[in-house]
Amino acid sequence: MTIRLVDEGWDKEIIQALEVDSSNLLIISPFIKTNAVERILSLQPSKIQVITRFNLADFSAGVSDIAALRKLLNAKARIRGVRNLHAKLYLFGVSRTIITSANLTEAALSRNHELGLVTEDSEIIAKCRAYFRSLWKRAGKDLTYDNINDWTETVTKHHLRGGRPNESSGLKDFGRDVGMAYSSSDHMPMSVADATQAFIKLLGKADNRVPITSSTIQEIENSDCHWAVCYPTNKRPRSVRDGAVIFMGRLTRNPNDIQVFGRAIGIRYEQGRDDATEADFARRSWMKDWSRFIRVHDAEFVAGTLENGVSLKEMMDSLKSQTFASTQRNAILGKGNTNPRTAYSQQPAVKLSNDGKLWLCEQLEAKFEAHGKIPQNTLGGLYWPDY
Repeated sequence: MTIRLVDEGWDKEIIQALEVDSSNLLIISPFIKTNAVERILSLQPSKIQVITRFNLADFSAGVSDIAALRKLLNAKARIRGVRNLHAKLYLFGVSRTIITSANLTEAALSRNHELGLVTEDSEIIAKCRAYFRSLWKRAGKDLTYDNINDWTETVTKHHLRGGRPNESSGLKDFGRDVGMAYSSSDHMPMSVADATQAFIKLLGKADNRVPITSSTIQEIENSDCHWAVCYPTNKRPRSVRDGAVIFMGRLTRNPNDIQVFGRAIGIRYEQGRDDATEADFARRSWMKDWSRFIRVHDAEFVAGTLENGVSLKEMMDSLKSQTFASTQRNAILGKGNTNPRTAYSQQPAVKLSNDGKLWLCEQLEAKFEAHGKIPQNTLGGLYWPDY
């Protein structure tokens, strides 16, 4: 009997197992992300069956991707949904099975602390296959492209409206109820580890810094950054893609710094839809100069004052040239600017390196833990657009 306990390198374990046997891949995973699916499909398994969750709240929060399910359907996979699913199981024909805490996401397979076992024991494999077959029979109908299209439209509309806290109940769970215990994703942490882009959006300018003791809720209300971040009228923000993490940083004084006090998930700019209107100008006169939107959803902000946020100076002191995508690239090439303090000068936003994204995410999580977050019902009471 061969059983190995594994606590890292799950991406390699899955690839190795597929190289041994890709004839019949069975997957149980509550959350599934596009990058991880692409990795598996590159090995061209001949038959795929997947049991996952069909909760639109999961897709809205970014912990699971509708696009990943579409890629699986394109590869002729059969997919069924179970409500409140928690089990994670990967079966490779009759050759090998993986029982693990790791979801089918890049973060879980490559970076998170996950524990499980890999075995080629025929008795364990047979019992795991029996468990899969039993759950599959109770899991209802196969996912269709019509389901995918309807869910995409629903989630997109929710995002364009800012992912309003008081509208999350409209994100239904289409999984089959098979009697599993209730599990809510209402307070699930935002998924940022798998995001392929991250930016710091700079709020304010050098000549209108606010005191570092200013309240974060006042800054949110003044800037509307709970549903959009604004770019100059003469600069359409076409570099931001769907799913980018947008960190909000306010220029402050006493001391002069940029305090990162929140984050959200961005939606790519679409001309017309994401341009300020006359009604916007009437409500916010400053939008005449800042009329291009990157809409955001599922925003989270540190409670209290801007001082409770993360200092950009501290970040640059810690990471140096590795802070931003441009300075990291120049450092690798050995030419160009590698000083992060000049990389964001005169810019409305600056793209982070992956190191910068992970560092800032970790630090902001610590600030949330220490100071709390602006309550969702408070954000729900602010202005929201009718889109």
